[in-house]
Amino acid sequence: MAANGSGQDIDESLYSRQLYVLGHDAMRRMASSDVLISGLGGLGVEIAKNVILGGVKSVTLHDTREASGTDLSTQFFLTSSDVGTNRATACQQKLSELNTYVPITVCTSPLTDDIIKNYSVVVLSDSTLDEQLRVSTVCHANDIAFIVASTKGLFGQIFCDFGKNFEVVDNNGENPVSAMVAGITKEESSVVTCLDESRHGLEDGDYVTFSEVQGMTELNGCKPLKIKVLGPFTFSVGDTTQYSDYIRGGIVTQVKMPQKVNFKAMEDSMNEPEFIVTDFAKFDRPGTLHIAFQTLHAYIKQKGRAPKPWNEDDSVAFLNLFKDINSASPAKVVDFDENLVEQFAKVSSGGFAPIDAVIGGIVAQEVMKACSGKFNPIKQWLYFDALECLPEDISVLNETVCSPSGSRYDTQIAIFGQEFQKILGSQKYFVVGAGAIGCELLKNFAMLGLGAGEGGKIVITDMDLIEKSNLNRQFLFRPRDVQQPKADKAAAAVKNMNPAVNIIAHQNRVGPETESVYDDSFFEPLDGVANALDNVEARLYMDRRCVYYRKPLLESGTLGTKGNVQVVVPHLTESYGSSQDPPEKSIPICTLKNFPNAIEHTLQWARDMFEGEFRQAAENAAQYLQDPRFMERALKLPGSQPMETLDSVKRALVDDRPQSFEDCVLWARKHFAEQYHNQIVQLLHNFPKEQTTSSGEPFWSGPKRCPHALAFDVNNELHLDYIVAAANLKAVVYGLTQVRDRQAIADMVSKINIPEFVPRSGVKIAVTDAEAEAQSNQVDSERLSNLQAAIPPSSSLGTLKLSPLEFEKDDDTNFHMDFIVAASNLRAENYDIAPADRHKSKLIAGKIIPAIATTTALISGLVCLELIKLVQGHNKLERFKNGFVNLALPFFGFSEPIPAPTNKYYDKEWTLWDRFEVNGEMTLEEFIRFFEDEHQLEITMLSQGVSMLYSFFMPPAKRNERMALPMSEVVKKVSKKKIEPHVKALVLELCANDKDGEDVEVPYVKYNLPQ
Repeated sequence: MAANGSGQDIDESLYSRQLYVLGHDAMRRMASSDVLISGLGGLGVEIAKNVILGGVKSVTLHDTREASGTDLSTQFFLTSSDVGTNRATACQQKLSELNTYVPITVCTSPLTDDIIKNYSVVVLSDSTLDEQLRVSTVCHANDIAFIVASTKGLFGQIFCDFGKNFEVVDNNGENPVSAMVAGITKEESSVVTCLDESRHGLEDGDYVTFSEVQGMTELNGCKPLKIKVLGPFTFSVGDTTQYSDYIRGGIVTQVKMPQKVNFKAMEDSMNEPEFIVTDFAKFDRPGTLHIAFQTLHAYIKQKGRAPKPWNEDDSVAFLNLFKDINSASPAKVVDFDENLVEQFAKVSSGGFAPIDAVIGGIVAQEVMKACSGKFNPIKQWLYFDALECLPEDISVLNETVCSPSGSRYDTQIAIFGQEFQKILGSQKYFVVGAGAIGCELLKNFAMLGLGAGEGGKIVITDMDLIEKSNLNRQFLFRPRDVQQPKADKAAAAVKNMNPAVNIIAHQNRVGPETESVYDDSFFEPLDGVANALDNVEARLYMDRRCVYYRKPLLESGTLGTKGNVQVVVPHLTESYGSSQDPPEKSIPICTLKNFPNAIEHTLQWARDMFEGEFRQAAENAAQYLQDPRFMERALKLPGSQPMETLDSVKRALVDDRPQSFEDCVLWARKHFAEQYHNQIVQLLHNFPKEQTTSSGEPFWSGPKRCPHALAFDVNNELHLDYIVAAANLKAVVYGLTQVRDRQAIADMVSKINIPEFVPRSGVKIAVTDAEAEAQSNQVDSERLSNLQAAIPPSSSLGTLKLSPLEFEKDDDTNFHMDFIVAASNLRAENYDIAPADRHKSKLIAGKIIPAIATTTALISGLVCLELIKLVQGHNKLERFKNGFVNLALPFFGFSEPIPAPTNKYYDKEWTLWDRFEVNGEMTLEEFIRFFEDEHQLEITMLSQGVSMLYSFFMPPAKRNERMALPMSEVVKKVSKKKIEPHVKALVLELCANDKDGEDVEVPYVKYNLPQ
């Protein structure tokens, strides 16, 4: 549990994903910080939402303005009934519901110096330049973090001042790098060489310390040393001539050193600005926008209003004022784009929810940095724009079409015009997933009015129920919604935000099993799909469906402070599946079984043991009891699988079958002895501590850590943890009553005597994966026969019923994580590896994706910018942007999507978006002739899914039999499956030769069945 500033405990199950991003220390520092957020328009409420979800000590909402109808364009916690009431007061209750651990107060009086001094962080999101400069002076003098945030139309501005001596405790949030040492020279400019299995990953100026070095022991536990990188496997720690001679071994570990950052007050920084570049294709814009925002403040001060939307006279007057201010500014821009300045003026009175989401996500992360010292802050100005969202021909926009009409979307109409708002309302979109990104997308879609007009709709599907841990970042849900369907609750929440949105909630998984629901009649009317998924398999499936139906796909994802956006445009870009990240590097089998050297290895080993003992063995035994042909099927499995399968059945039904909880404790105690004592003793018998290799090197060196066996001690908490968890899990599998009394279990296990283990000669232990694979392919026929004979007939086992366990990391009462933590840390003790606490163990063993609301908000905003371009009908590649961000650094990278690669046969170019369209029905013979006559292609092979329908090497009798059959009959005959009623077309893959007999790549065939 982490304590907040008021001394209360914060429920870690609520903050679980965020804790993996920030860590306990940063969360504790945040929980002692009071934050003031001034201005509760669309941007202010976006910042407040993310900061409250983050878990600061308290938040004060400050606003002196009343809500107006135009606030409804972007302020998602205001409704029409709130118009005329103070904006902060109106949304206090809804913001309070986001996190009961963060008290929310309201201040509606002007901001005085005395008020400001009560806070750790002050954020101004809707203020004049005069007020910004005044508050900046107070904050800078009193060491209060100060942030200015502003969005104007398609433009955003951020300014940060965290004081004269701000300490950053961790500038990037990455896990400290660690590597194994192969050698250290003894000289003035020493060379540390790491094992050549992987690069050390260190950078010049990093600090490191050492452990487990033999010989040059002065390095072990030394104060952090600054390094100079010499190469991917070498670096220097300076002078080592006074140290002992290096012998062997050692681990080098990076040390995160606190860094001091000096910020200027706002007035000084305005004159000598430092910029964070958000788009390197717009490298010259920050300087221009820096003056443009100052010009807007001056314009409003002069005229009492912002420039009118798309008013030519106002934009010219704004440009002239810009030139005057620029020429007098110490931050003067020598060469600027006048069109950019005029466009800034024309949209500056507009409001746009996706820009609020982008800037609000970034600012909320800066608030967390100011509170915690975690991650590198913005130093000191950041500007962002999304002018690409405007129509390619902006001449269609003028003051008339962009003038207000009393609509809730008026501030958006001020940017894009009334006709575009109608088009937005008529859009039909499919949102897949109602998790963190899904919630944010739906909120933005509601604010945009997507699917809120005639003929428009949003369909959201998610098969999951809401869990408590979701509440920290899936902001549409409340504690009362736990265990309710995500899609239903998300749809209801956005309907409250904008009652006009036509939204339909489904609870379906997307996949082949739901293609009768999401069929041609569903997909063909769609304007696009937005993925909000958390796994690659589902993403790839939806990608294939979008390519097939030629629908745009908005793809995105987050990992802690990192996030990415990809837009897939039919006939223009590659698809999501065109390029993928390389697969995760797997841990070698031998490392897992015998030679672990990192906690990740022991945790994976523990997960594998859980799956083997409590799921797989029980599943195999349960199938044996139910399926009379189980033995026959098992014996047909390849390699050593028959032996492994029957061995697991024998253990489950004979060797390890308990009759009582005491038997479960006995099994757990024997298992402890086998895993942590006997196997280690056997390993050391085969490879003694002083063993050398054929080259004379020590066997136990480099990545091979020499283990030691553990002697069970009932008074050792970790040893008893293992017995308690393992015995209770065994009891659940066999339907026995559990015992949770540790002392009772300790008494049981104390009475158990385990015979002394004597290592055996002749036991083969694989040292390499090749040896392990060779061993796994060996089949011992005699042992297999003995296993068959030892398994009793299922009829003799009465009503025995086994319940295989599905690993569930988030239930703290089910003993699953208790077992994983104990099993892993005992294994770590065997090999002198530093143990991991429950929090870290759950992250690694549960394969948890770290998540934080700030990144999700930012990414959803970027997705919506691409949505706007799709709705505008952009068809130029350079208008779209794929993005990658890392808020910890902070880093922003945007690039044009990769165009769809082209292939060619004869003179016809084609991409993944092309296909042959053939209207059936026709026989296989007619189909083959059709391609010869129409496309001059000789089909050499034809398949549908995994079914081979035709090939040139097929036996003539089989080929001739199929030739006269209609294509649909051939498919049914070969696949042995009927064609479902919802299937309107078959996808057929071709291999073909051209008229010269050369093999050519060709598109697939969409074979339309007669209706």
